[in-house]
Amino acid sequence: MLRFRALCTTGFLTQQMCQRSGWHRKSDLLRPFLSSVTLSQFKQPVAGLGMDELLSSVVPSLGTYETRDKNPPPRESQILEFMRYYRGLASQDKSVLLEKLASGYGADHELVADVGTRLLDSLQRDAATVLQIEDRLRYYLTPRYKVLLNYLSRLEGGVKFLVDLRADALDILESKVTDSPHIREMNSILKYMLSEWFSVGLLNLERVTWHSPCELLQKISEYEAVHPVRNWADIKRRVGPNRRCFVFMHGAMPGEPLVVLHVALTDHISSNIQDIVREISSMDTDEEAEKIDTSIFYSISSSQKGLQGVELGNVLIKRVLRELQGEFPHMKHFSSLSPIPGFTSWLLGALSSQAKEMSGSDIFTDAEYQEISEIVGSPPMESLKRLFSNNEWVRSERLVNILEKPLMKLCAWYLYKEKHRGYALNPVANFHLQNGAVLWRLNWMADKSPRGISNSCGMMVNYRYFPEDTSNNSAQYLATKHIEASEQILNFVSQFQKNSKL
Repeated sequence: MLRFRALCTTGFLTQQMCQRSGWHRKSDLLRPFLSSVTLSQFKQPVAGLGMDELLSSVVPSLGTYETRDKNPPPRESQILEFMRYYRGLASQDKSVLLEKLASGYGADHELVADVGTRLLDSLQRDAATVLQIEDRLRYYLTPRYKVLLNYLSRLEGGVKFLVDLRADALDILESKVTDSPHIREMNSILKYMLSEWFSVGLLNLERVTWHSPCELLQKISEYEAVHPVRNWADIKRRVGPNRRCFVFMHGAMPGEPLVVLHVALTDHISSNIQDIVREISSMDTDEEAEKIDTSIFYSISSSQKGLQGVELGNVLIKRVLRELQGEFPHMKHFSSLSPIPGFTSWLLGALSSQAKEMSGSDIFTDAEYQEISEIVGSPPMESLKRLFSNNEWVRSERLVNILEKPLMKLCAWYLYKEKHRGYALNPVANFHLQNGAVLWRLNWMADKSPRGISNSCGMMVNYRYFPEDTSNNSAQYLATKHIEASEQILNFVSQFQKNSKL
């Protein structure tokens, strides 16, 4: 409530915006928020109702296979009480509850083993008998808590509750608070369930404009993870002329954007993010559709952690690509302008290895090594580590110019050759390559923001989408781990390989 009050009193949510969204007074904007706060945060748990007692009352028994369609459901009031109780818990208590739920209300392992033995004994019998026992085994492999999850999904707000619950499970696993196999299993089951509920056919593609609801614009501003939104004027530009903003929505989560894609409409493939998101843009004029032949996907953000691993972003790009082709039939070029998170960290690791060897450099040519030494002094590897760690290197124009070629070669190697389980190590590269894009062009000093310098020494990369080739490229990458790359990238990799022992 304090955040909303601050926004209103500081003018961030202007009277004009509130009226445009149907709120004639700013107090109208607060009403639904206050209502949700009252229901989910201020109402106290029922006196005397403990965690174990609540779970035993709300998790239905699985019942026998023969009565599987006749098992009585828990009362709706009990499920609502569980939702309210869970939301009111602190993070540590949520971890305790999820562990109790996952470990105490899973599958009956003895029963599963018994039916599994019967299945093995029946393999020589007729197909109908084998299939019937397999169906019985599938039934008994179902954890009891999954029945509760299914009931939760049927209530208003239940799907969003489960998305948030999975986000909590992911936080628990990532924090290493517990290495519970039961919570890992629950996370996998939730991911599978959510993948079905959020399949392509159930998602709604919506374009966001300045006339979209105020709450939706606010959420898109908050969820922007790549290039932070500075103010309302900034978000107005990002949904205005020569820009497009698309979101996936789901009927079970009204008003909640699941994933957001920002697009710049231009007449060239952009090589610098400041030209797109800078304070004053030459593209703020009315659209001239006949001059637009290029779409630049410059930001894609997932807004729901609980949907991590559920394929939404790649589907959104393909849907938006078709949408733009319909709006601009003459559009020829589709490309991302993407950050390279993790490159600087990888580079610092490589420099540390070189510093330990104390024998020249395996990542710079002799001429590069000599020029760098003249500027930063000896030992150059330790000096570069310090300069890359604090971003001080960009203060020297001479050093920036000298480092351009070697860093471009290193970055091309990082994107093209550094792998995790055979696929691209860099997560953004892996995302676009799985989508069927081509690793097309590295851009020097494409993001001069402190974040861009820290993450990737200011470099960004274009992944080109050729609609006629994306399916084949995607299939080839997933099957053989082959990366389609441009001549620029391959040349950089070849030049680096001649000198490197990485």
